[in-house]
Amino acid sequence: MDSRLAPHRFATTIDLVKKQNQNPIAVSGVKRKHGDTISPRTSLPDKAGALSEMSSSIRHEFKRPCLQPSPSHNRLKASVIEMAGVSLPNRPSNDALRKACSSIPTATQDPFLSLKHPAYGLSEPLVRNLVSLGIKSIYPWQSRCLLGRGLMTGEKNLVYTALTGGGKSLVADVLMLKRVVEYKKAILVLPYVALVQEKLSWLRRAVEGVQKKMDPSSQADAQQSPKFRKLSDHCSIRVVGFFGGSKSRATWADVDIAVCTIEKANSLVNTAIEDGAVNELGIVVMDELHMIDDDHRGYLMELMATKLLSMQQGVQIVGMSATLSNTEILATWLDAKYYQSKYKPIPVEEYLVFDNTVHCLPAASDLTGPRGQPTSTPSKPSTPAHRIIRPSEHIEMKRPTTNAVVALAIETVVSGYAALIFCGGRVACQVTAALVAKTMPLAAGFDDQTVDRRKDVLSSLRSLSVGLDEVLEQTIPQGVAFHHAGLTTEERDLIAEAFDAGVLKVIVATCSLAAGVNLPARRVILQGARMGRDIVGPAMFRQMRGRAGRKGKDEVGESYICCQREDLEEIEQLLEADIPPIQSCLTPEKRGIKRALLEVIAVRLAAHPDALQGYIQRTLLYHTIDRSLLDTMVQRALGELFESGFIILDSEGSYGPTLLGQAVVTFSLTPDDGLFVHAEFQRAMQAFVMDGEMHIFYMFTPVHSTGLGDINWQIFRKEIDSLDESGLRVLQFCGLSPAFINRMANSGKQMPEGSQKEKDTARIYRRFYAALQLRDLCNEVPVHMVARKYGMPRGSVQNLVQTCEGFAAGMIKFCERMGWGMLRSVLEHMCDRLKAGVKADLLELARIPFVKSRTARVFWENGLKSLRAVAAAEPKDLVEILLLAQPKRSKINGEEEEKYRGKLMIKAEIIVGAANRLWERQQLVDIEEDL
Repeated sequence: MDSRLAPHRFATTIDLVKKQNQNPIAVSGVKRKHGDTISPRTSLPDKAGALSEMSSSIRHEFKRPCLQPSPSHNRLKASVIEMAGVSLPNRPSNDALRKACSSIPTATQDPFLSLKHPAYGLSEPLVRNLVSLGIKSIYPWQSRCLLGRGLMTGEKNLVYTALTGGGKSLVADVLMLKRVVEYKKAILVLPYVALVQEKLSWLRRAVEGVQKKMDPSSQADAQQSPKFRKLSDHCSIRVVGFFGGSKSRATWADVDIAVCTIEKANSLVNTAIEDGAVNELGIVVMDELHMIDDDHRGYLMELMATKLLSMQQGVQIVGMSATLSNTEILATWLDAKYYQSKYKPIPVEEYLVFDNTVHCLPAASDLTGPRGQPTSTPSKPSTPAHRIIRPSEHIEMKRPTTNAVVALAIETVVSGYAALIFCGGRVACQVTAALVAKTMPLAAGFDDQTVDRRKDVLSSLRSLSVGLDEVLEQTIPQGVAFHHAGLTTEERDLIAEAFDAGVLKVIVATCSLAAGVNLPARRVILQGARMGRDIVGPAMFRQMRGRAGRKGKDEVGESYICCQREDLEEIEQLLEADIPPIQSCLTPEKRGIKRALLEVIAVRLAAHPDALQGYIQRTLLYHTIDRSLLDTMVQRALGELFESGFIILDSEGSYGPTLLGQAVVTFSLTPDDGLFVHAEFQRAMQAFVMDGEMHIFYMFTPVHSTGLGDINWQIFRKEIDSLDESGLRVLQFCGLSPAFINRMANSGKQMPEGSQKEKDTARIYRRFYAALQLRDLCNEVPVHMVARKYGMPRGSVQNLVQTCEGFAAGMIKFCERMGWGMLRSVLEHMCDRLKAGVKADLLELARIPFVKSRTARVFWENGLKSLRAVAAAEPKDLVEILLLAQPKRSKINGEEEEKYRGKLMIKAEIIVGAANRLWERQQLVDIEEDL
């Protein structure tokens, strides 16, 4: 190139390299901190130098995404809610509401509103406990209901309905506690495990220090009991919970108040009948009585009540619900008094929100025409808005429904109250909770004490075996959390307690919270009225709205239904819909009549056709169906039970149970499910795969698909490919095809379940998929890791374990009834492993609270291999071991680290104390055996 052009040409990269000093410094083998960068050896001129500087800047400034939002960055702002200048029609002022609340008579004005009144016959310690629980007086409707003729003496049954939050449960509690103090047993039936656990805690506090009235015969029995049992133990009231996954081994003799799920309550009544001890039962309380027409479980409530009515043993039956429409028919069936209350101690204002406008609910029906069509255009509604929500400037809240929900929630918190938001699904809960937290003003409830208490909640969640959820880590510092079945029981309990204590101000939940846990709030916000894709039923809709207003904390409650304009028709229909009447589940289409007949024959409550006819006349079905059709149904059902081998007919024309029939009733199965289980056992005994664990885990999975969840076929294929030879034999033996699993994984479709054959096939594949999860859990894989592996919420995995524990216990009883002792022993051993989540060598350690799964293995690896070793350990030494067992956690500062260690210290003290008690108990057993 001509040298004359050189001064004018641009420098090339080759020229730049030639000018650099090539003095490389070796850095291999030199330890560097994470994030250290190597300084540029020389500065590059012109553009190259600028690029180098930019690259270095990028390396230093880059930060990984953090879920904890910075107080000053990335914050959103809630939309302003303005008054529209329209007065509310026929809406009382707050002063009027306060006056209405204060006009309610007190115990001073009406002595019958005090539970100390002799008419209720409650002991002084019991009344004192109730006062400590916040029950200083009762409502007038409660007094009128309780003092109905024959109720306090137990001579008359009772069916009643009251609004959510109207004091419904207390009426049944008073009747039940009075029976128990009079030395009778009680059974309280609740539909959900969460309700059972909540009620257990409340009742134990209510009866603490309360003594039963002992008759002379009972006192003589107490004196003949083992020496180590005190006489006061026989006088104290024992409250025991019975539910799937419960660790309790209590029997009928160990219980004064049994708080049960529906299935466990029915089994307990059967046990009392078979043992001839039903005369000890004084009262049965059935909460949520409307579930008697539930397709899956309702028939059990009807069977339980029918058996008690047939025996005529003087057992008082109390049924209650907030959503009953045909109370009279239920009262006729149960030969009961019925009472209806519309009282709610906290007045509730209700609003409908759409298109960023807030409308008074009584006028909301004007928004749609006679055929449900909107009466106006979206821009000009015919009903004037009460308030207007400004459109949001943020893209996350462009949808009017989302904008309204967030704005209403923030307004509630800024005003010093709490809000409960209902969403249609789990993902929506988490997204909405994160959005509300991101919008929460920094000054909303952020005093030092509240901040510390929220840090305590985070430390408690962090100390759980599943670790701290990433979204909750983001939202709880802002006073917001979500609550749904995807969380574990321990997580849900901590969140509910924090909300009830005022530490958390907003909870975003699925509609199941309305029926599962008693968590009222000043303002309830419904983000639509759907559960998934379907509109919720009228009963659930009322329960969600009924959570508005907290007695003792709020003078008024508020309910906001936020929806899109196109949903107005469905919302109006839901608001005006009547609660559907309760129907029997023994109808032909629900096939409950076979189970009803088999159960009464199996417990030998009725055998002759005339006795069976009398039993059928005690059912709810008898009051709601044509009598000639009913007779045909009974004869057909008896014939099917006989052909299936459940019952036999003797020479005198009486029916009796076969061994199979007794086993099916003991297992609490329907006849159809009983046949399926029996066939599975017959096949297993012909070729049980004993050189592995998969066959047993498959047997432990429930026969019904409810709770098993959907199959991820890609994960299923991967797990099948990794099975050993024993597992493959189980796969083939159970009828699963690896080729079919591969096709499903490639197609991305779900299994067809149209015909009965397709349903049976789908059931087998779902059971084996669940068995894979049980295998991992029993081999010390923690719940949160199993959830991550199979793409499931950790709460679903925990629920699967609890369901399988209950099913496994039933399988053991089934084998015991059938006389299959060897199979029973194998199943019982694996059931213990399933409960503990450990291998066989850790079963002793796993008896200690909090020492399960991975934690038990870490204890073992650190030399704590027995109860005695743990009992002798210092709690401070266990903290370091517990830290090793915790899931991987994000970095926390010194103060939070101290709180976290404090929570682990409390857990360590509980572990050492429990280990000492277990060790002492074991020594007592050894001494008794030597004697």
